[in-house]
Order: sequence, then C-alpha cells, then structure tokens
Amino acid sequence: MVKVLVADKNFLSRVGLELLVGELKGFELVPSVCGEKEDLINQLQLSKPKLVILDFISLGISIKELEQLSKKFSKTRFLVITEILSKSEFSAILATGISSYLLKECDRLEILEAINASLNGDKFVCSKIAAILTASSEIAVNNSFIKSLACDGIPVTDREIDIIRGIAEGLSNKLIADKLNLSTHTVTKTSCTS
Repeated sequence: MVKVLVADKNFLSRVGLELLVGELKGFELVPSVCGEKEDLINQLQLSKPKLVILDFISLGISIKELEQLSKKFSKTRFLVITEILSKSEFSAILATGISSYLLKECDRLEILEAINASLNGDKFVCSKIAAILTASSEIAVNNSFIKSLACDGIPVTDREIDIIRGIAEGLSNKLIADKLNLSTHTVTKTSCTS
C-alpha cells in the first residue's frame, strides 16, 4: 500500500483530495494535516508517507522551509497544489526539489497524472505554470492571458525544469545553453515546446 498524506488547511481542498486518493486502489490515506508546519513534520515522521499532497502556503510554510522539508524527507515525494502565484514564486518553488506542482484549479485527471508521475520519480508541472514561467514579463502579468491558458499537465525532465527556470530568470537561450552545457538549438527547441 502506498501511504499518502494530504496537508491543506482549506477544508474543501483537503476533503476533495482525500476523497480522490481514497478511490484509488493500492493507496492508504494517513491522517491529514490541517494545522501548522510542526503538525506536518510530526505526521511525516510518524506515518512516513510515500507521497505528500501539500498546499504549503495554507500551512504557513515558506518556500525555504518547503525546500528544507523536501531535503529532510528525501524518500517522500511532494506534490504541491496551490492557488496561482507570481512567476518568481513559481520559479523558486520549482527550485526546491519538489516532485510535482499543480494549481488548485486542475482537474481530476491531471491530479491523478501528477500523483502517478510523482510516485514514479518523474516531475510533473501544470501547463499553466509552465506557460507563465516561459512567458515574457509583459504577458505574464496580463490576467486575461493567465485565465486563457489551459491547465493540462505536462511531464517534464529535470533538464527541462532547469531551462524553464532560466527562462523565468530572464536569461537568453544562449546564456541558458552556456550555463547548462547545452547547444542553443536544444534550449530553443525545449523552450518552444514547454
């Protein structure tokens, strides 16, 4: 049985995720967390889940603390689900080493895909997050652009995350290629498909 911990202060989100995971064969829900960071740490130590589905913001956890948690509990996969954030916050969260990242508006199928990808050791990012990270700064602040984006999930490799992070930092394709020891063509191709 795969142990799953849901950690979210929002009642509807937490219960909805618990119902979704509860329908899956081979999965066991451990007691959920709706308190603070200390409650999450205690439950992680006690139940040793394989996967944590987490809205870290609702629990008052900073991005730096999220990174520390993912390092401390390195055998646990973290699937983060939050409301929409800024481009810089998305970029910082992806740099923490979490397995997957979705928005709360993602649908059932996408959440299931992210759960499976996370458990398989793959990374999975909501395509809306990827689009925001790779969009130019002028477009990224345009609310109608953000609302028009689809929220389909896309599996991404660690290398693609590195390229997306470079784009989010405003680096040119050439600088990203130099930084990652890749050809400019590879970076351009990856940034066009993300």
